[in-house]
Amino acid sequence: MRKFGIVLKYELKEYFSSKAFMGITIFMALLGMVLLFLPRFVDMSGFTGVKIVGGETEEKDDGTGEEQDQFLYLDQAGVVREEILEELFPDIAWQTASQEEALKEAVAAQEAEAGFVIVSPTQYKYYVYNKSMTDHNVSMFDQAMKTFYRMDYCEAAGWKLEEISAMYDVPVVMEVEVLNKDSGSNYWYCYALVILVFMLITYYGQMIAVSVTNEKSNRAIEVLVTSTSSNSLLFGKVVAGAVSGVFQMGIILGAILAAYQMNREQWGGMIDRFLDIPAEVLLAFAFFGLGGYLFYAFLYGAMGALVSKTEDVSKSASGLMVVVMIVYFFSLVQLTNIDGTVIKVLSFLPISSYSTMFARIAMGTVAAWEIAVSFLILVLSILGTGFLGAKLYRMGTLRYGNPIKLSTALRDLRRTEN
Repeated sequence: MRKFGIVLKYELKEYFSSKAFMGITIFMALLGMVLLFLPRFVDMSGFTGVKIVGGETEEKDDGTGEEQDQFLYLDQAGVVREEILEELFPDIAWQTASQEEALKEAVAAQEAEAGFVIVSPTQYKYYVYNKSMTDHNVSMFDQAMKTFYRMDYCEAAGWKLEEISAMYDVPVVMEVEVLNKDSGSNYWYCYALVILVFMLITYYGQMIAVSVTNEKSNRAIEVLVTSTSSNSLLFGKVVAGAVSGVFQMGIILGAILAAYQMNREQWGGMIDRFLDIPAEVLLAFAFFGLGGYLFYAFLYGAMGALVSKTEDVSKSASGLMVVVMIVYFFSLVQLTNIDGTVIKVLSFLPISSYSTMFARIAMGTVAAWEIAVSFLILVLSILGTGFLGAKLYRMGTLRYGNPIKLSTALRDLRRTEN
């Protein structure tokens, strides 16, 4: 235990004394906080729907004080009613155009945002300079054209459109009471957390593997393995990597979550789906995410011991990376079927429970015994992987030359034990 403490202390010192490590941590935390504080100092009402007035929030004012976009229209069919356009496009100033060519020239010169030429009661042309992915003008104008047509038809037939509309559009009162979990609302922050733990495993796992290989490439490992045990070396490196990784991610994520809670009103709650995470989900994420990270970190450490050059680390860990990627994609796909058989099985496997179990906790129904059994399996797998990784680490550290295949290392290890 003393040797483990020495290795752990040394590895932690390497991480926390690194200017790059601390600089990235502070920079990312500050960047996240600055971005989330922006609505307090910059008018982002066009995006958030909330405007800063005297240090307090108000709903966006669309009165005459706000500059409105200008749309042009040319009514060749004589069907347009401007009051309908103003109702469907409340933020738009409408003006008529004398000719179609003049309308096109105004849009091309960006004097108007868009233009409509109504050819007949059921046909029109839409002119726009740059059509964005969020352009809903066509769908809104379709609704306007249908309204014009219905009004003219009802007038010609002597009917009252208001009465017909009231019959077809009768309001239905609905109350929704979620007795357990709202999967739709919880989906997006689960999606983000799965990506976060995947990044943690791949980034820090690679760092651990490179750290092991560096000591082997400069022959320092020859001194280390004679002065301490392989268990102390590998466990010290992995635990140090876990502590530093959790510290860095915790600082960044904590700063972002805290900043959002302070500015949630300014954002109008629009990113609740990503950052308004319940405490029980964060707790499950902390336990299972950290467990999954430790499980893979031991494997990455062993992969690093099987090569002699840092440039061979990627090749040695490629098979492990494939497993991580497959689990990652399966986890994301199965989020839409949280009570399905596949994700239930994945939530008990140590290679995937780090992401699927906390997703089930957040979005589905999970019995307490399922959580306990899954976490117990993960803990036992971490210990088993740790001791296996330490044996591979011990065997591979004094082997130089070409990378050792994992299958070859396991076969040699079995022979030595027999």
